[in-house]
Amino acid sequence: MKVLLVDDHAVVRQGYASLLQLSFPDVLIEQAESGEEAVQCVPIFKPHLVVMDISLPGISGLEACRRLCQRLPQLPVLFFSMHDELTLVRQALDAGAAGYISKTVAPDVLIDAVRRLVTGHMYIEQSIATQLACHRSLPGAIDPRLQSMTPREMEVFVMLARGVATQKIAQNLCISSKTVSNYMTLLKQKLQVTSQVELVHLAIDTGVLRIGEAS
Repeated sequence: MKVLLVDDHAVVRQGYASLLQLSFPDVLIEQAESGEEAVQCVPIFKPHLVVMDISLPGISGLEACRRLCQRLPQLPVLFFSMHDELTLVRQALDAGAAGYISKTVAPDVLIDAVRRLVTGHMYIEQSIATQLACHRSLPGAIDPRLQSMTPREMEVFVMLARGVATQKIAQNLCISSKTVSNYMTLLKQKLQVTSQVELVHLAIDTGVLRIGEAS
């Protein structure tokens, strides 16, 4: 089995690699630190599975997934992310992902997800799957203002709603603080809000942010 690990933190990638090698002794692992590198690596390495973060420098994990799945529809992509907001999960599935788990899960959940995906099944972390099922049953669950957002705009929106500082957002996404400020201005226009408080309220109302997560 060949697995491509995509994360911009080398220590995190090594941790995933060690865990997979313990559980799958015959696994061959390749690593990429950006979405662009993943897209370039797949045709050469020909993995059976891609395990990828959403927040990556350059193109986002969502865009990388979209490109990979357009070229190779049978290639399963598992998102393993710090984000568990339902809107991002939906975007991941719409991009073609076959699985989604958060980085807060126990190691055996990742192993179980890998086993499921390489045998042709989907896998969504149980708590996320439950939220998705409940949220889809609500009328008007998807706010039309969110549908026009790009993956990068959604990442910035989520972090702003959580109260993450501009400098920290820039560091997480490997972009400049000025670029983050530009995103903030654009998001306020797109989402029709005028303040940080209104942005947080919108995030809660649309299910992007759960009450208690905002700082």
